[in-house]
Amino acid sequence: MACGGWVVFEDEAGQPLTPPRARSWGRKGCTPVVRVRGRDSGRVSMAGPTYYKAGRRSRMFYAVREYRGRKGEPKGKGWRDLRVLLVRAHTQLGGAIVLMWDNLRMHLVEPMRQFIADHADWLTVFQLPSHSPDLNPQEGV
Repeated sequence: MACGGWVVFEDEAGQPLTPPRARSWGRKGCTPVVRVRGRDSGRVSMAGPTYYKAGRRSRMFYAVREYRGRKGEPKGKGWRDLRVLLVRAHTQLGGAIVLMWDNLRMHLVEPMRQFIADHADWLTVFQLPSHSPDLNPQEGV
């Protein structure tokens, strides 16, 4: 099944939207003040698998979710978001997908395992060892 398929590396990242604190310069005796509105501006979560196939140009599909702290709003990406991302990529690229990702909790939940088992005809998954960013080229993206 894996012959002729796309090799995929996937990773997630999150970033707060609050600007970092920094030092600045000013005239002697006149301390510069940078005002930032709001205590917590939220955060943004991203997931982006990269796809590789011999003889084809590499591809990257990504999804971004912004969290503003509103009631009922998800804080980050979930297994459903990853499922949609994989199905979208499979539809657009065609062919089998060999997915390699880390041991993140949402990768190991039962509904995601069931999705992988139900789509074994086009989806093969390998778990990378814990604490091994050197094995995943997506870590640097």
